[in-house]
Amino acid sequence: QVQLVESGGGLVQAGGSLRLSCAASGRTFRSSAMGWFRQAPGKEREVVAAMDWTSYNRDYADSVKGRFTVSRDNAKNTLYLQMNSLKPEDTAVYYCAAQASQWGRGATSSNEYDYWGQGTQVTVSS
Repeated sequence: QVQLVESGGGLVQAGGSLRLSCAASGRTFRSSAMGWFRQAPGKEREVVAAMDWTSYNRDYADSVKGRFTVSRDNAKNTLYLQMNSLKPEDTAVYYCAAQASQWGRGATSSNEYDYWGQGTQVTVSS
């Protein structure tokens, strides 16, 4: 059974930092594209960062460019999202996602991902 489990969310003041982790089990994703999405109350789920299977190509939402960094540790089968200079508008539930296929490009549409974590809450206070 494939599982993605996020951790690292919490309450932080504006300007602070958090590091989210997404631990995968049940199969390896070292050759798959992965990404982070978020959903705020009353809003649609949106992409935050997407990484292709090589990890060299990374896309970020304009709202987080220069503040967030996506990375992965294939040995640990874990995806990370380093979030710096957090703003109240970053408040949302953050989800990691992975594609089932191998050698995929980083995708910004949620429809292109097959596996999802349960989400972790990030709250940024002003």
